[in-house]
Amino acid sequence: MTNPLLSTWDTQFALAPFDKISDADFAPAFEEALLAHKADVAAIADNAEAPTFANTIEAMEAAGEGLDKVLSVFFTVAGADSNPAREALQREFSPKLAAHSAEISANKALFGRIKSIWEARDTLDLTEEQQRVLMLTHRGFVRGGAALEGAEDARMKEIKSRLAVLGTEFTQNLLADEREWFMPLAEVDLEGLPDFVVDAARAAGEEKEVGGPVVTLSRSLIVPFLQFSPRRDLREKAFAAWAARGANGGATDNREIAAEILSLREERAKLLGYASFADYKLETEMAKTPGAVRDLLMAVWEPAKARAEADAAVLTEMMHADGVNGDLAPWDWRYYAEKRRKAEHDLDEAALKPYLQLDRMIEASFACATRLFGLEFKELDVPLYHEDCRAWDVTRNGEHVAVFIGDYFARGSKRSGAWCSAMRAQAKFPEVQAPVVINVCNFAKGDPALLSYDDARTLFHEFGHALHQMLSNVTYESISGTSVARDFVELPSQLYEHWLEVPEVLAEYATHAETGSAMPNEMLEKVLGAANFDQGFATVEYVASALVDLAFHEGAAPKDPMAKQSEVLAELGMPAAITMRHATPHFAHVFAGDGYSSGYYSYMWSEVMDADAFEAFDEAGSAFDPETAKALEAHILSTGGSVDAGQLYERFRGRLPGVEALLKGRGLAA
Repeated sequence: MTNPLLSTWDTQFALAPFDKISDADFAPAFEEALLAHKADVAAIADNAEAPTFANTIEAMEAAGEGLDKVLSVFFTVAGADSNPAREALQREFSPKLAAHSAEISANKALFGRIKSIWEARDTLDLTEEQQRVLMLTHRGFVRGGAALEGAEDARMKEIKSRLAVLGTEFTQNLLADEREWFMPLAEVDLEGLPDFVVDAARAAGEEKEVGGPVVTLSRSLIVPFLQFSPRRDLREKAFAAWAARGANGGATDNREIAAEILSLREERAKLLGYASFADYKLETEMAKTPGAVRDLLMAVWEPAKARAEADAAVLTEMMHADGVNGDLAPWDWRYYAEKRRKAEHDLDEAALKPYLQLDRMIEASFACATRLFGLEFKELDVPLYHEDCRAWDVTRNGEHVAVFIGDYFARGSKRSGAWCSAMRAQAKFPEVQAPVVINVCNFAKGDPALLSYDDARTLFHEFGHALHQMLSNVTYESISGTSVARDFVELPSQLYEHWLEVPEVLAEYATHAETGSAMPNEMLEKVLGAANFDQGFATVEYVASALVDLAFHEGAAPKDPMAKQSEVLAELGMPAAITMRHATPHFAHVFAGDGYSSGYYSYMWSEVMDADAFEAFDEAGSAFDPETAKALEAHILSTGGSVDAGQLYERFRGRLPGVEALLKGRGLAA
């Protein structure tokens, strides 16, 4: 029988035939596709003809299609619908993929061909995009260790393989801790909780098959529990479990893994001639240097810390007024902040939530894309990997643009957080292909499903990433969509969040789940007025994480990352009632792979740009100004990594932004 992962996908839009794929198909398909890609690379490297852009660079772009297909399906289900078989396969595949990647980057014959093309680049009649692909390919090989020889070359391969294994272990340990822990709630424990939290707890209990409501470590459940539960003892217990993910001792403890990852990263950077891993990593980003990152973060840290300390004093008074003596604790902050928000802004999350129906917020995100970029969305009936998933055909002027898949609900088989990925990226070479883009979230189920305002913002954020993929219009897949500098990739996503706050969007799509009535103007004004509420807390917990990440990588790797974390927070004067958004043992952004290592700051770097970019629409007089939207698509969303990120932003805005718009946007400006 033909393996469905290796066959031609004769399906609508050439989507993966999920209804025909079983876990047993992955390993044989992976091995066959891996061998095919090795053969492709060997043929390019051993080509007797003189190296050209076509027979080397473009040949590499076209190689490995079968492996891409297999891995696009596997990593989608491994992250969003894992099971023991898929976790075992991930542990098996990761070192093999790392070794394969290392073999390619260390292939001396292949690098020799690339180097000769690079050195002759000024004599070649290359397009601007081809010049960019050549530069990125050459730079990637050099940074991957292609110029290393002998023992250093062999050691680099070992480091890459070991890092792949450790990243997988870190992720799976975190998933295990998040999946296994839950706190049963008696009926009396539900008192004081709004209906949507009670419903989410009952749904979580059904999924766990425990016959009653529970609190899990899903953010969409534990955060509202911490916001609303009057039971301080239960809040403390839940928060302790949330904070301890990856640090519970035993087989799932991530602390030694983090230490080994940091040590190997330092060694990797030094093999390549860099002073530190941060110097190595940031060289290709907009920030360029650790010093530039630190300057940005500290410019925001001081006003954020001052705001947080002032807020802590207010919340402490509220807690004492409740008869609770002592200091404000991390499990108290969200509870008293919610009470304060209700008192100062007369904004009750429980009253607000029925107006934020998941289906209506999806409609809102689509409608904004229609008005801005002319995209239309029609739901598809196609087999997908889980019954919760939905798919849409995305068109413009009647022509197919992309397939968009949404996987919105939390479940035990899904890792935490929210993300966007392309199961197939846009490209025109070696043939035209439209993207297949997926947003994965972890919202609580309900009938109907209701979102918090933060949830709704997350939905818009991830859809901003999806637009970056869907509107991509480049030739080569290696620079398509979100294949951009890490501190630029969050610009489209964070910018798109602003449309959730456009009054006319909420007025039309924030309708009550039971009555269908629009959000009252009074509530709408309160929502927008409270947009910057508790920004001291939000900014401090984020910036602290970014500064710890930077400290881990800009000097010698700490032998004890937890001690280093404590040292950094002490030097910052971290407010006692606020913890890092991601403490080291569950800092998946940094330790599940290299993606955000030394780069967690990039959300804030991008926010500097997104605050400034949305001002372009304000200056034009409308959040839907067609000329500004056209410029945004032309210079940011369609260009992928075909041009340096800084140049792209300057083309859109005419200049690079300063930190002032960010501080103003967060309400932290003096």
